[in-house]
Amino acid sequence: MTSSMAAMQLGFEPFAETSPIELRANWTEGEVQAAIHAAYRQVFGNDHLMQSERLTSAESLLRQGNVSVQEFVRALAQSELYKKKFFYATPQVRFIELTYKHLLGRAPYDESEIAYHVDLYTQEGYEAEINSYIDSQEYQEHFGTSIVPYYRGFATQRGQKTVGFSRMFQLYRGYANSDRAQGKNKSASLTTELARNLATPVQTPNFGRGLTGVVAGDRGQLYRVRVTQTDRGRTPQIRQSVRDYLVTYDQLSPTLQRLNQRGSRVTSIVLA
Repeated sequence: MTSSMAAMQLGFEPFAETSPIELRANWTEGEVQAAIHAAYRQVFGNDHLMQSERLTSAESLLRQGNVSVQEFVRALAQSELYKKKFFYATPQVRFIELTYKHLLGRAPYDESEIAYHVDLYTQEGYEAEINSYIDSQEYQEHFGTSIVPYYRGFATQRGQKTVGFSRMFQLYRGYANSDRAQGKNKSASLTTELARNLATPVQTPNFGRGLTGVVAGDRGQLYRVRVTQTDRGRTPQIRQSVRDYLVTYDQLSPTLQRLNQRGSRVTSIVLA
């Protein structure tokens, strides 16, 4: 994950400083309330919901232990309310972008992912489209049945494409912003990037500044990438080593990809 300073500049420090919401066995009323609130916020893209719009029957099933968090999320995404907010009046590619963000916590990686979901909806319809995210191996690996989906695109993770980090910021415009307030429901945000297999520089939501506080993409600068690597030997003791890499802008993406493949965790990226 990026440094705390970068998280503050880019506007996602609330996500960097909090743990995922998980509804474990023997939960309290406060915990189920927190899970319900987090699920509404995530699935509906931080859009304001009136009390009368809430899915009280689905909430009741969750409280009674008759459905899991995963099934509650499915009920929200398949509801008529979700369709009204993000499906009926929204171009299909934009809808797919937002569904990736809401249900898998990341942006689409490439054009093939968009094409797959366009074809799936055409062949099998809305319900199958929503189920394809929630029943996917990716959803199960990261959220399982009890964790509320959250934005994963801000962190470097094993198996995650580095380009997803910059693309996530094309869909995310700040913690206080909502997906419907962005004014982009009439057009997709990533069409050009995905078609050309490119990534634009990461910009802050409010000030247009890059990740390090300067204009992103300056190829004349060196970047210091700090990583932690867990050393698992034959003994039960687990040690973590910290290493720094100095790379140019052009080397930055390939370096991050190699580090991800090795299982290293990126803790900061700053100008050298």
